[in-house]
Amino acid sequence: MKVNRLTIWGVEGIGEISANDQLGDVIADICRQEPNGPLLDNDVLVVTQKIVSKAEGRLVPIDASDPLSHKQLVEQEAVRIVRRRGDLIITETKHGFICANSGIDLSNIERGYAALLPIDSDKSARRIRDIIRVKHGVNVGVIVSDTFGRPWRKGLTDVAIGIAGVAGVVDLRGTPDSLGRIMQVTEVAVADELASAAELVMGKSSGIPVAVIRGVDADWFRDSKISELVRPPQEDLFR
Repeated sequence: MKVNRLTIWGVEGIGEISANDQLGDVIADICRQEPNGPLLDNDVLVVTQKIVSKAEGRLVPIDASDPLSHKQLVEQEAVRIVRRRGDLIITETKHGFICANSGIDLSNIERGYAALLPIDSDKSARRIRDIIRVKHGVNVGVIVSDTFGRPWRKGLTDVAIGIAGVAGVVDLRGTPDSLGRIMQVTEVAVADELASAAELVMGKSSGIPVAVIRGVDADWFRDSKISELVRPPQEDLFR
């Protein structure tokens, strides 16, 4: 596993996405020429959950005058309440994600609406990947990203919540480290690392919801699914 250089840029000019927009077509068309493209084999596109949810009609109305009106949705979207503290609810979603408020988002959304997570983010990623393959004739990886907090660490970072064509985890167990010792437990969450790197060029308020990453190790491109990144309950020491 070795990447000497990555090039990452934000895709400009996408504009507002509405329900029933075919997001793959929008991305493919705007990435045909500079500065956004052309796309090449083994590029990775990182697409924010927000525009995926918008395109898939996952915006639901809430009471704009009540800052807590989305809390009922939080419980509806959860399969388990992990922890409560004041207005904060940590939940487990049906996807297996442990996150705040079931991933429901109000930022960069029209007032009076909340964005729910996509129903199947892997399927969303595959759809975008398939359209780009047809329109551009290239094989890319696609990551749907979202912003999560992390236990025991301050601050937010972007992580993968859906993947297609690129590994979620690269397993280095059984391979030697730089000193020749055989690694026993090292599994690298490369999809999360790529999502986090892409967020640096997209930002939270710049209106850039898609990024392209070039230079990713060719060995990382394979069939994949987000469940690679979800720790099974029997392996979780903190449940």
